[in-house]
Amino acid sequence: MDTHAPGYSADKAAVLKRLKRVEGQVRGLQRMVEEDTYCIDVLTQVSAATKALESVALTLLDEHLAHCVHDAIASGEGAEAKIAEASAAIARLVRS
Repeated sequence: MDTHAPGYSADKAAVLKRLKRVEGQVRGLQRMVEEDTYCIDVLTQVSAATKALESVALTLLDEHLAHCVHDAIASGEGAEAKIAEASAAIARLVRS
């Protein structure tokens, strides 16, 4: 496990704000189901929550590349591992 600060450290408050917004969306989805909201309306909101989470994921990936991978390449230490790690994360995002 890496002991350095994560790449998103400078934007931690913004990332947390976005995640709290997604949390609110998910709670809204639960409420919609509890209230027997029309299927398509629920699906529309699921799509919105999914896109919001994807946006957070892309922000984190961008920060990882800009900081963690960049620093590993610049220092010459562990660059291959960081690149492989980023590639695996990208593959998981694409498959999801």
